[in-house]
Amino acid sequence: MIVEVQNLVKRYPTFELKNVSFGLERGRIAGFVGRNGAGKTTTIKSMLGMVHPDGGTVRYFGGLLSENEAEIKKRIGYSAGTLAWYPRKRIREIVRVVKPFYDTWDEDAYRNYLDFFSIDEEKTPLELSEGMKVKVNLMLALSHRAEALILDEPTSGLDPFSRNELLNVFLALKREGVAVLFSTHIISDLERCADDIIYISKGSVVAARPKEDFIREYSAAGESLEDTMLRLEGGAAHA
Repeated sequence: MIVEVQNLVKRYPTFELKNVSFGLERGRIAGFVGRNGAGKTTTIKSMLGMVHPDGGTVRYFGGLLSENEAEIKKRIGYSAGTLAWYPRKRIREIVRVVKPFYDTWDEDAYRNYLDFFSIDEEKTPLELSEGMKVKVNLMLALSHRAEALILDEPTSGLDPFSRNELLNVFLALKREGVAVLFSTHIISDLERCADDIIYISKGSVVAARPKEDFIREYSAAGESLEDTMLRLEGGAAHA
């Protein structure tokens, strides 16, 4: 396993993350799915040291995040959807600030993603649409040859064509041996590219297994994956 989350616990006054466990393997894409408030973002922030869990461990490349955070973060990429920092600085200035933190920064990869995502590096985040902000954040995450990508709602705000482009990027990274975890509400994204499904509900992981095994165990005959998720969340009657 390239990433191991074991018995992660985080308590808030009105919510608790309860013994969350799963792993990510090289060259596989894991879709992290659950309704709003289920614990996806809390899990991801705990995996990145952005919040401090009350229990459990997170390991990358066999080492504890709590003991090797600086080195681990050089080897992983993270995107939380939209770009919220340095709103008035040009993209090229933001890149100039970011890239010295990464020994593995790949200028050719940066230029390729700049072109692929059609990003104008002379613009500021304030001048970008929400979809373009997502693309800038992903470009930064992808430009230092990350071995694992942890992405919170990366397709949020993207039009269907841009979403398809991004999912194709995930598939290409998979072929290069990168581990990808992305949370989403868009079940068709899971059907399109996920190898594994991690399903969280009310702070607990209900299932974490290959997509085929998830469908075999939880889907009724003739049911789409979206129908399955709605039924599991008790929302089928309202669909």
